[in-house]
Amino acid sequence: MTIYSLYIYDRHCTCVYYQDWHRTKRPKPAVEGGILSAVSQAVSPITPANNDGLVTSGFASPRHTLSSNTGVVVAVGESKNQLPTAPQTQPFAGSSTAGLPFDEEAKLVYGVVISLRNMVKKLSLRDEQFVNYCTSAYKLHLFETVSGYKFIMLSDPKADSLRFVLRQIYVGPFLEYVVRNPLVKMDSREQGIDNEYFRASVDRLIRGLSVFA
Repeated sequence: MTIYSLYIYDRHCTCVYYQDWHRTKRPKPAVEGGILSAVSQAVSPITPANNDGLVTSGFASPRHTLSSNTGVVVAVGESKNQLPTAPQTQPFAGSSTAGLPFDEEAKLVYGVVISLRNMVKKLSLRDEQFVNYCTSAYKLHLFETVSGYKFIMLSDPKADSLRFVLRQIYVGPFLEYVVRNPLVKMDSREQGIDNEYFRASVDRLIRGLSVFA
């Protein structure tokens, strides 16, 4: 059993965060303008180099966050060894021939979740809650917050419900490094969740699960 990927959508139905672990094929980079900036470097549109030969990035500095212990904004001049170690992106076999661009994949994932949620409510004739579904290839898990954020995880089909893991991500790293961080625009239609502390914390949490191996 293992965990494949994590998507976070805001109340505008837009993917604001993506992270993956054991996917055999990573989706193609999104088309230019297809996703918000700072959703994930792994699937962001390929950015051309500037006149100095450097590749410009839509990701802000990881210094733009709060220390979890002090609540103080980490300053520009602070040492790099005080920053969290961000998870390294590993190349995926066959990634160059993977299927859909990420922006299309993200829309499909969200569309499936909304369609199944509406179907469950209509068939049950009551306020029934959709939490997961399973196919022969993967299992999708859903956790939705009161504020409209949707945490979606894809895992091995044999995995038990991981809704509690999504809730842990929300009440832990998400509240700590995103909601309580005044430098993160929670209702932005221009930028995703650009926070290396959040990404590293989610990575540690997921890798610590017994189903991750």
